[in-house]
Amino acid sequence: MSRGMEGFLTDQCSTVKVSPRPNTRISFLNSPMRSPAVEDYLKAIYKQGGDDPASTTAIAESLGVSSASVTNMVKRLAEMQLVEYQSYRGVTLTEAGEKIALEIIRHHRLLETYLREVMGYSWEQMHEEAEQLEHHISEEFESKLDELLGYPTHDPHGHPIPSRDGEIIETDAFPLTEADEEQALRVSYLLDTDAEMLQYLEDRGILPDAEISIVNKEPFNGPISVLLGGNEYILGYEVATHVFVAHLDEPE
Repeated sequence: MSRGMEGFLTDQCSTVKVSPRPNTRISFLNSPMRSPAVEDYLKAIYKQGGDDPASTTAIAESLGVSSASVTNMVKRLAEMQLVEYQSYRGVTLTEAGEKIALEIIRHHRLLETYLREVMGYSWEQMHEEAEQLEHHISEEFESKLDELLGYPTHDPHGHPIPSRDGEIIETDAFPLTEADEEQALRVSYLLDTDAEMLQYLEDRGILPDAEISIVNKEPFNGPISVLLGGNEYILGYEVATHVFVAHLDEPE
């Protein structure tokens, strides 16, 4: 953790299965079963799963660990009642597991917003710092950070920030590679897996909320030419897969 951010944190802040109470946010921050590793796995399972069970292979790739390590951890998470797991059928989060995952994602995306917009961190620095801090902030700090930032709904990549109650609004965005020529489009979000790619796109102004249109698409996964602010940019197919867009006449 950087000394500057550590000082900021100091200044701002003086399985189990829980039955939710009406109008009460479920919090697992003080559970002795919580650890950064557990939270990282739950977050990865949430991101990889979508509407379907997450495969252990996909989880292993996202976390940079072996499949054997994933299998051991998901069995532990199942014992903690945070996931449901059957061999060869993937992993799904329980209600308790999903709430932890969304809580950590909320921490991460609020922190990235602060680090990027207030402290001017680069894409790579922002992500790495948020990865460390997301496990250690209190509910009070999270609330004050949210207020300080003006209650943002999306992070710098364009990803929605879960609410305090664990609700998240997903968009109907699709990869730029699937868009047709001459369609009016709005950039919805950028994949956050490659900091160099993010910088490349930022240098061209291709960021969330930018309005673009496709001028030309070459066949066989060839380059895609887009028009942005009167300028034409040629994006390689791989680059274009990192850009998710929505039709301009559709609400975000």
